[in-house]
Amino acid sequence: MILGVIGGLGPMATAYFLELIIKMTDANCDSEHLEMIIHNCPSIPDRTNFILEKSKENPITPMIRIGNQLEKQGVSAIAIPCITAHCFHKELANFINVPIIHIVKETASLLKENGVKIVGIAATDGAIATKLFQNELASVGIDTIIPKKKTQGYVTDLIYGNVKAGKPVDMNKFSVVSKELRQNGSEVIVLGCTELSLIKRDYTIGSGYVDAMEVLAKASILSCQGLLKSQYNDLITK
Repeated sequence: MILGVIGGLGPMATAYFLELIIKMTDANCDSEHLEMIIHNCPSIPDRTNFILEKSKENPITPMIRIGNQLEKQGVSAIAIPCITAHCFHKELANFINVPIIHIVKETASLLKENGVKIVGIAATDGAIATKLFQNELASVGIDTIIPKKKTQGYVTDLIYGNVKAGKPVDMNKFSVVSKELRQNGSEVIVLGCTELSLIKRDYTIGSGYVDAMEVLAKASILSCQGLLKSQYNDLITK
């Protein structure tokens, strides 16, 4: 089975997603790893700007085009290592005849299985505004906490001003966001943007986090009948 990837949103997150797939697969040789077709298209318009009507450039059209190309190339499933893009999951699924792994549904299932009741969300303004995580988690009986306006600004700075810009991460801002979400009752904090996944990769962030891109990598491996290393059965940091 072949995994298709609609990538480039952003490029470094896509590169890390490929790394996660390889690292998390239980393989003893090259041929036991997943076959993947990755279309890295960083020119896809910014999803949050479109959602918040700061731009009229529609990111859905190029994603459908790429999805259709991957479909013709024979992929069995499609992963999109961009969480905000899942705000358009229904529209994409209407035009792409290959299952698109839903990163937010998979994350909600993982948290439900672990008995988590209250979750803090660190995500883009677009994902927060559309209640992407809030609605999905509510559907499985999990309450959500989002940052206050000023603190959400810190999340945006981390995503756009630090990681996407290729600049050092302001871990003080990350700590402020985490502290606020914890103080307001969050048992687990979801890193709900693939740029935030890179912070987990490069820094020690502590316990009680789940990286949604790790969830996507796990679901991708299993959906393409790959084998998962046992240490990735539980993705909540200890």
